[in-house]
Amino acid sequence: MNILRLLDKLSHDKFFTTEASRLETLTNISLFGKKAAVAAVPLGLGTLMATPAKAETTITATTGAALKSTLTDALQLALVLEYLENEYYAIGLSTPGLIPNGDRTVFIQISKHESAHVSFLKSTLTSLGATPGSKPTFDFTANGSFTPFTDYNQFLTLAQAFEDTGVRAYKGQAGNVMSNKVVLQAALQIHSVEARHASQVRRMRANKGWIELANGGNMPSATNPVYAGEDNVNQAGYNTGTLFGTAAGSAAYDEILTGSDAQAIASLFIV
Repeated sequence: MNILRLLDKLSHDKFFTTEASRLETLTNISLFGKKAAVAAVPLGLGTLMATPAKAETTITATTGAALKSTLTDALQLALVLEYLENEYYAIGLSTPGLIPNGDRTVFIQISKHESAHVSFLKSTLTSLGATPGSKPTFDFTANGSFTPFTDYNQFLTLAQAFEDTGVRAYKGQAGNVMSNKVVLQAALQIHSVEARHASQVRRMRANKGWIELANGGNMPSATNPVYAGEDNVNQAGYNTGTLFGTAAGSAAYDEILTGSDAQAIASLFIV
């Protein structure tokens, strides 16, 4: 499966077909992101019980195929994000004079992690009978909006944005990989490592290791979609801000990014 096909549906939305720049587009993602990704809906128990055996077999097979498709689509999306991070750090590390010597050890290790994640996702997709998407061609300047490989501060800024996006995206796909416990466990293990990356890079930029409100902390407004919704304080019907205050209540819980949100952000850096 070509990864660009996974993102193709984005190109049919209005803001991807206007003459707006990618930077302008980025500010509109939060509107687009409200379109929640479609997930497989399980059949009701009553329907299954009232269905003849032959039809039930058909429904079970159909449901299994849907679950597998949902699972592999989630893994393909994760692969897009891992490809992006892996190449970003590889280019940064190979750019002479960009990363100060004191920080290189951190990014060398993060780069190794991202490479391992790419290998795992490709292997897992293959084992599930799916063809891993090929690595897209990336434009980390977002059509000239950023200069991350000539300005270390911008390199750190995008690194934080990519890591924070990855953390929220993995969380958003958890429900879509629950049909395979082995994959779910591995995805959660990757998610926690991505969270450690995000915290480390945030602290390298003199930010807190966690996110408060919908504020990335010393980030350009163009990255606002990465943090949209993080000011939520309502968790399972409980208002965490009532006892702890809005900022602390929102910081205690990370929010998800839907598949559409994550795809839209990643697509801005894909040629």
